[in-house]
Amino acid sequence: MRTQTMRLNSPDRFAVILGTNEIASAVAVLLRRNGYGVVLSHDPLPPVIRRKMAFHDALFEDAVSVAGVAAQRADTGFEIRASFGRAPGVLVTELGLLDLIVLRSLDILVDARMQKYLATPDLRRLARLTIGLGPGFCGGSNCDVAIETWPGKAGQIVRQGPADPPDGVSRRLGNHWGERFVRSECSGRWKTAIEIGTRVFKDYVVGHLGNIPVRAPFDGILRGVVRDGTEVPSGVKLLEIDSRGRKANWTGIDSRGQLIANAVAKAISLHQPNVPEKTGQTLHLVK
Repeated sequence: MRTQTMRLNSPDRFAVILGTNEIASAVAVLLRRNGYGVVLSHDPLPPVIRRKMAFHDALFEDAVSVAGVAAQRADTGFEIRASFGRAPGVLVTELGLLDLIVLRSLDILVDARMQKYLATPDLRRLARLTIGLGPGFCGGSNCDVAIETWPGKAGQIVRQGPADPPDGVSRRLGNHWGERFVRSECSGRWKTAIEIGTRVFKDYVVGHLGNIPVRAPFDGILRGVVRDGTEVPSGVKLLEIDSRGRKANWTGIDSRGQLIANAVAKAISLHQPNVPEKTGQTLHLVK
């Protein structure tokens, strides 16, 4: 059992996380439990598939909770400002970073969108501490701290230099690698009535992209799937199958998310080493 301890000196610090996926959500849980006001800013790319591990569906006013932390939708800056110090959980919004940085100064900005093949923004000076997760980020260049997300290196902190570039190889899950994902072959509207956690069989039609049926590649549990009604571009992940049987997992925070969230905690602690211990809050995130 491993724990990561982070101590903070204010109960009302403000953190913005770019992304509503499972990694962004794991980081949000950690920060909220440590007294931050947390806002997750949605980006449509890439579409979120592991929605039972994420706060994403709060955008659609679904009741969403991850690891005991709830989320609610906020549509305006006024709603976000009104929630400072009072919201029991995290906020999820479609407002972008430019809309959020005018509300008040940011203590923490984390880019967790995992847009490894898109242009990477320069986050420096947009918050007291800026953290970029995964490929494209370079500690000291376009963010204060970069954190590795690739399995085997997930959670490694890079204070100077780039995170590893993408290699196009998916990590292993059970007996499957990249073939556990089904990607969109064209752009279109995704339609599905199948819920995450459902057992499916090889060639079962999980949904339709436009009029094209999209089938499960093998037997297993539907670990992730793009939300019904989402417009998707070509080449993105539509669904994921977990073939591990009773070991299949599709809810909560997985080990990779924990490692990355722990690394965010450590990066914050390194950035503010002189925080008085007696005024802090402590989070134990169990692996």
